Amino acid sequence: MATRYEYGGDEFVFVELAEDMNSEANFRGVAITQNLRERQLKGVMDICPSNASYMIRVDPEVLHPNELIEILKQIESDVSLDMKIVSRVVDVPILFEDPWTHDAVMKSRDRHQDPKSTDIEYAARINGYEYKEDFIKALTDYPFMVSMIGFVPGLPFCFQMVSREQQIEVPKYVRPRTYTPERAFGFGGAFACIYPVQGAGGYQLFGIAAAPVFDRDQKLIDFKDSMVFPRQGDIFRYRSIDKNEYEQIRKEVEMSTFQYKITDITYTPQEVMENPKKFSERVLGRLYHD
Repeated sequence: MATRYEYGGDEFVFVELAEDMNSEANFRGVAITQNLRERQLKGVMDICPSNASYMIRVDPEVLHPNELIEILKQIESDVSLDMKIVSRVVDVPILFEDPWTHDAVMKSRDRHQDPKSTDIEYAARINGYEYKEDFIKALTDYPFMVSMIGFVPGLPFCFQMVSREQQIEVPKYVRPRTYTPERAFGFGGAFACIYPVQGAGGYQLFGIAAAPVFDRDQKLIDFKDSMVFPRQGDIFRYRSIDKNEYEQIRKEVEMSTFQYKITDITYTPQEVMENPKKFSERVLGRLYHD
């Protein structure tokens, strides 16, 4: 589809790059909004990137929305899939099938498509996996890109960096749960997420993250600049851990000594789209062997 530009009252410009979420559209959105941010245009008040779209808040008395649209069109015309992107690669430890999310899952079976199975058993089956262990391996073998932050403060929407045929997809609950544990690792549509706080939710629950993605009091070093840890464009590698490692990380969080394992990587969207497996191996090499 052609890019669609729309007005949101006098102060907003909304741009839709694609009707469905796909890696190319997200990469284009990242590149366009990064370019716009670097220009530091007077009148641009806020830049809000999303999965396959973005929205700009503009002061119309300083920069007319029509002028902004022309600038955005020019930026988009210059964007290519061989552009270089610099991202953080983050190791995100997950305890799959933990007792806390399992309890929430089992108390919500009347809201689920398949009340006789757990969320992870259901998701594995509809994605063609006979064993849930193979399903977990599919989730952890390839990294995810944080495509946007939203819904509640600090919640990362994560799109797996695989070919379209390998993409895991699951529906949301028929009716949302009234309770979801803090740090629950969920999946809905084609997106993985970590619930930053306790609350309602409709994503399928597979496990729980050992470390927070939201720290209101900014006690941990990774949160010194922001109470929200994820950034759009981050590459998350969800790593399966056992109960012992989970408890060790929880102790470090409580003592304010925990720090995410992070490294930087420079890549091109073309590299990811042409050979996701090779890119995944490069990500894991950067994260665990450098």
